[in-house]
Amino acid sequence: MTTVEPAVATSEEMAQGMPAEARASHHRVASAGHSAGGNVAPLRVVPADTPDLARAERAAEEFLLALGVSLDGEHLRATPGRMARAWAEMITPRPFDLTTFPNDEGYDELVLVRDIPVQSLCEHHLLPFTGRACVAYLPGERIVGLSKLARVVEYFARRPQTQERLTKQVAEWLDEHLSPKAVGVVISAEHTCMTLRGARAAGTSTTTSALLGGLRDDARSRQEFLSLCGIAS
Repeated sequence: MTTVEPAVATSEEMAQGMPAEARASHHRVASAGHSAGGNVAPLRVVPADTPDLARAERAAEEFLLALGVSLDGEHLRATPGRMARAWAEMITPRPFDLTTFPNDEGYDELVLVRDIPVQSLCEHHLLPFTGRACVAYLPGERIVGLSKLARVVEYFARRPQTQERLTKQVAEWLDEHLSPKAVGVVISAEHTCMTLRGARAAGTSTTTSALLGGLRDDARSRQEFLSLCGIAS
């Protein structure tokens, strides 16, 4: 088994903005082609839309004024613009190429990456939830560049989300595009919608999991994966 800890996403591309109304359909995946010699070309994954930051800034100003926040002071005068840019950054994933390679050595054990940062927004209150993801797959004919597992987590996290859906989307996307023998995803996160407001249950965390293929069907493999993720004795 290959284990990488921690995982840090690279930063080739700068974060882009996002329209105020963010939906899952605002992202697209380019088709993978085949280069000369039959090699599989990287799959290009990019956001589909560009932000209307001017409109978002106007809306942010109206929002703050409606809440009774005065923008007359020097510290707050430029806050609507900063707010618009910050929100655009938080709900826009960076483009990336899903680079894969032939599994020439026939590697048939788990490839597992721990401590992938998760930064998302609860779609019910638009408040952040943050935590860590553990992502693993059992290779089939191809293996993936390890940093791309962190990129896939970011791709689905940088939008209004539920943690349950996020976990499932990461697992199903990897299963679709890698055709592995198994996929496992575990996410543990703290939701500020329940720590800063409402129940105000500070210190709580939520754990979700999605298991596909051999990790779902084989009890011993499942136990190994969950133990490595730190959620099984």
